[in-house]
Amino acid sequence: MTHLIRMGLLAAVGCFAIAGYAGETAGWVQKSNQAAKPLLEYMTKYSPENGSSIGIDQADENVMDLKPNLYARSKEDGERIVQQLQVKEASESDPNVRRDLDILITAQKNSLETAKLNHELMLPFYDVGEMVFQGLQTLLDPRNSADRQARAIVRLSRYAGQETGFEPITELAKAQTEEMLGNAKLARPYLSEVNDAINNTQTYLDGIAELFRTAKLTGWEQAHTALTRQLLDYKDWLQTQILPQARQTNPLPEAIYADNLKNNGVLIDPHTLMERARFEFIEIQDEMRTLAKVIAQQEKLSSSDYREVIRALKHRTAPPDKLLSFYQDRLAQIEKLVEENNIVSLPKRPTLIRLGSAAETAEEPAPHMNPPRLIDNHGEYGEFVIPNGKNGLDEDFINEGESWTLTAHEARPGHDLQFTSMVDNGVSMARSIFADNSANVEGWAVYMEAVMEPYEPLDGQLFSLDDRLLRIARAFLDPMLNLGLMKPEEAKAFLVHEVALSESDAKEEVERYTYRAPGQAAAYFYGYMTLRELRERTKLAMGAKFNEKAYHDFILSQGLLPLNLMAQAIQEEFVPQYSSHQIGGSSQSGSGSKSH
Repeated sequence: MTHLIRMGLLAAVGCFAIAGYAGETAGWVQKSNQAAKPLLEYMTKYSPENGSSIGIDQADENVMDLKPNLYARSKEDGERIVQQLQVKEASESDPNVRRDLDILITAQKNSLETAKLNHELMLPFYDVGEMVFQGLQTLLDPRNSADRQARAIVRLSRYAGQETGFEPITELAKAQTEEMLGNAKLARPYLSEVNDAINNTQTYLDGIAELFRTAKLTGWEQAHTALTRQLLDYKDWLQTQILPQARQTNPLPEAIYADNLKNNGVLIDPHTLMERARFEFIEIQDEMRTLAKVIAQQEKLSSSDYREVIRALKHRTAPPDKLLSFYQDRLAQIEKLVEENNIVSLPKRPTLIRLGSAAETAEEPAPHMNPPRLIDNHGEYGEFVIPNGKNGLDEDFINEGESWTLTAHEARPGHDLQFTSMVDNGVSMARSIFADNSANVEGWAVYMEAVMEPYEPLDGQLFSLDDRLLRIARAFLDPMLNLGLMKPEEAKAFLVHEVALSESDAKEEVERYTYRAPGQAAAYFYGYMTLRELRERTKLAMGAKFNEKAYHDFILSQGLLPLNLMAQAIQEEFVPQYSSHQIGGSSQSGSGSKSH
């Protein structure tokens, strides 16, 4: 399942295709998109839920292929695509198309390598409740048309095996696992991962029913009843057959973790990454100590320790009934700062902000951007989703100081701006869907957090630094946990004490590192570090002619290029183009410095 998901989308925030672009599509983009079609067909065949999520309507009624001989069949099809793309690359003269073909070939090769490693080292394991919820949520999204939402009834029936030619998804998933159970060399799923699948079963079932009722659809009830029986049986099977075999410690096989890092865009040795991160962690702590003393004096707090200052400020939360308007106002403030300081061009589209449901929070317990369909977009917008924590809210996510960084990261100038820019400008599928990884996406959002920090009030600056401290901590805690150098309880204690996270937030962080997405969290710091270094190299090359707004606009215009290709594009296109003349507006060459 993992390698099929990675073929298309990896994270809660993901990627965009040439969706809703109103302008004339460049000839090379059309050629590139034509070359990408076999990969889209591959995705649609084996993981139609991912196809639906990026806007392929033809995939909407189908369900994930878990039939026998899955690995062999997908391997054969995938290798054929690589061969076809390599033939195209050998005869292609357009440098833009060649770059995109390289992206497509790399993406498919990585997918095949991931599949091979998982087949050889990991016991197949499926959280079927989560899979089904995600597959139906994609179609029942309120942003979809009524016709598209109605297709969820067919998909649900097929999940439940209620149509001719379809077996219950629970039975297919069980068969995939049972076929390999006799191989004692395969790593079993982690204990906490299995417990989550067991404990969240009813939450997902309730969430599915809520999605259908919200969409005001009928005719789904019988299939949901059948699915309920099947998922409860599957839950019992997990409890009796899989849980006793679950591994008690979290570290993955070393090759699997290395592959996770690569797929998330982390292209350096984890030990080197940890060394860089530990040094940066200390540097940010020093900045926080200085700023916390100023805030403590102004606020007349009893302690100037940055941890205690943060904990005191966390209690300044938005009222529950004012939360959405609070975040909308905060976004307006940030957008004003962006425009006043010529940081980056802003789109006309609004950012939508809403609270997540209980089922959504079980699936993704952190604040995130929920992107719209990525192909053939007709005006659907991205959504900034705030998780439904304790009693509906979690003060880690709704306090006034944190709201500055959280909004800048998930909305603008972070994820939502990145997505909207690709929709408005028109980007090839290679540079949106298949170049997507967490270093590209999350690196941009963390980088923009840092860009905005100097313009924020002091409490916003302190929380921005604390969030960066968390991103940096991830870059050594995630590897340490997965290399067996630290225990989960030690990582949790570190996050609570040094980063001032709440117990619940620290718990969710450790779950993320150990089994929800091992390796993904390390990409935040790596992407941010790479973008900051690239910016400094570009400023050095351009001197006084460096223009921050033009630079950021250029990066956005490239889509989700891998960072090594982004550096190449900046060197070959941006620097020569903008070194020859001064762009209107402030050069902003010193805008990265701290105002405090």
